[in-house]
Amino acid sequence: MIELQAVSKLYRQGHVNEIAAVREVDLTLADNAVTVLKGPSGSGKTTLLTIIGCLARPTSGRVRLDGESLSGLPEKFLAGIRRKTFGFAFQRFNLVSGLTAFENIMLPAYPLAPRFSDLRARVHELAGLFGVSHRLDLRVDDLSGGEMQRVAVARALINDPRVIIADEPTANLDSERAAQFLDIVATLKARGKTVLMTSHDPRIWNAAVVDRVVEMADGRIVGAP
Repeated sequence: MIELQAVSKLYRQGHVNEIAAVREVDLTLADNAVTVLKGPSGSGKTTLLTIIGCLARPTSGRVRLDGESLSGLPEKFLAGIRRKTFGFAFQRFNLVSGLTAFENIMLPAYPLAPRFSDLRARVHELAGLFGVSHRLDLRVDDLSGGEMQRVAVARALINDPRVIIADEPTANLDSERAAQFLDIVATLKARGKTVLMTSHDPRIWNAAVVDRVVEMADGRIVGAP
């Protein structure tokens, strides 16, 4: 379980142009559930996502994972938690141009130094799960948009994280590819994963696989059933 207590994030703190991206947010995220953060641009949802995923620290407040406070941990410990607990799928995929799909999927596992035979087997398992086994030897530059998305999700899962974080995952997708992404989310949930997304997309908010929609505005939560 992930808990946020009075979490705020300020940029240019103490200056006349100080910006409060997140303001006094209290939020609890249940395990094995799909949660969507919705709201207009500038509402704070992406900033909140980065705080939850230990990519950024809150200016004030506490973030807890299974009751343990993360907010004050040194960076080297946060890096370890990021690698083992969270998998990230970005809006523009952030795949490494020039590398193959196989190489992109395996990249996040390098710091953990698994045996290459085990890592290769894991890549093939995930590629099979998401239907890109036949594309592993291709450079990602030569993949279709839907294939790049599936490679990006496989990469997010290479370290078998508990929590998958996706920022606007369907922003650049047509209806068919958005439906394919929701099928992926359903697969992740069925495998016991927790999924947290930001989205402007009503196709995501209204999807049957989504357990909870949290609405944000001006850095605050304004609706959270």
